Amino acid sequence: MILARSFLFLAVSLALTSCQMAPTPQMYPAAQGGPFMLGIDFLASRNFDLLRGKRVGLITNHTSMTGRGERTRVVMQRALGPMLTALYAPEHGIDGTIGAGIHVSTRRDSVTGLTIYSLYGPTRKPTPQMLAGIDVLVFDLQDIGSRSYTYISTMAVAMEAAAENGKQFVVLDRPNPMGGWRVEGPPLEPRWKSFVGQIPVPYVHGMTAGELAMMTAGRGWISRAPRLNVVKMQGWNRSMVWQDTGLRWYRTSPNIPHATSPLYYVATGILGGAAAVDIGIGTENPFGYAGASGVNPQAMLAACQRFGMSGVSFSPYSKNGFGGVRLSIHPRAQADLTALDVLMLGELNRLSGGKVLGKVSGSKLNLFHKVYGSESLYNNLKRGVPASRIVAGWRGFNQSFRSDRQQYLLYP
Repeated sequence: MILARSFLFLAVSLALTSCQMAPTPQMYPAAQGGPFMLGIDFLASRNFDLLRGKRVGLITNHTSMTGRGERTRVVMQRALGPMLTALYAPEHGIDGTIGAGIHVSTRRDSVTGLTIYSLYGPTRKPTPQMLAGIDVLVFDLQDIGSRSYTYISTMAVAMEAAAENGKQFVVLDRPNPMGGWRVEGPPLEPRWKSFVGQIPVPYVHGMTAGELAMMTAGRGWISRAPRLNVVKMQGWNRSMVWQDTGLRWYRTSPNIPHATSPLYYVATGILGGAAAVDIGIGTENPFGYAGASGVNPQAMLAACQRFGMSGVSFSPYSKNGFGGVRLSIHPRAQADLTALDVLMLGELNRLSGGKVLGKVSGSKLNLFHKVYGSESLYNNLKRGVPASRIVAGWRGFNQSFRSDRQQYLLYP
């Protein structure tokens, strides 16, 4: 497909990066520095001029908050009045209380009175009927920085729907809570593309939602790209983790309660798809454990200490027949956390006598492959390939991705 040339729309100092079907968007970043501001706050400081005179739909949930702690949908309704016409909710619903994988229902919002169309029910892509009453579709969700978290999948299919229906698409950018430098993990093979792996980035991509939107449009990862605007944050840089922003963390989903939870999600999310394992779901720190049925915790501790993961410490635990380690991850840990995930999976499988992988089957095995991005992890570990060799196989892909993403980065 020949893609049309990109263009950039800048309104005074408003950092709006735009592209139309563009493989190489032209980017003219706004001056850096000054106080930190979310995309929603910067747009509000411009009196929502990008949206004035247009009928607006908003993809939103409980994480869609301004820096002052007001709901995005409330602030936008106050500014735009009846021109805010519809809301759309992703997995976990507009309040973030619905469990993983459970369908969300379309309903009326008690806060704004608007219809909340479900993007995690019979359809995950907005239908023409859902978009009929709007001119522009705005995306404002807090992502966690992992390919397998579905908010970015929602963004990608919504971008495609906006293009197919002639709607403008706007991303109100937010921080990557793990910062902008962490790039880790395996590629996504095309046959395993799914809603837990919608775009072919590494398991950890080190990009913001706005940057991913630019790359998704520019690389042709959706069948058709919309008129796209990204409202940049101000004062954010790639070295900043969540704790540097001064923002309050809102639980992005039931099992991501803390600002550090995304790190733990990366460290155990893949192994959590195996059989007879414990990653701490239901505890004070979901994803903060790595154990399996019948495993000796001291043996697992010794193995994890040999991994040499900078910024990660381990302590043994045993409960209800499960043994393993409890993790403690520093917000600025330098360790490759996706590598740690696979290394711990391999060790738990060994210590359990092969039961961790041997008992995975059916739909659970299918989901395991989708999350990882291929069948190779399962097949290689079952064949006895060392986990360290599997991890080493990602290095070239990660380096290529760092190079490929460079032109789409909006922050230094």
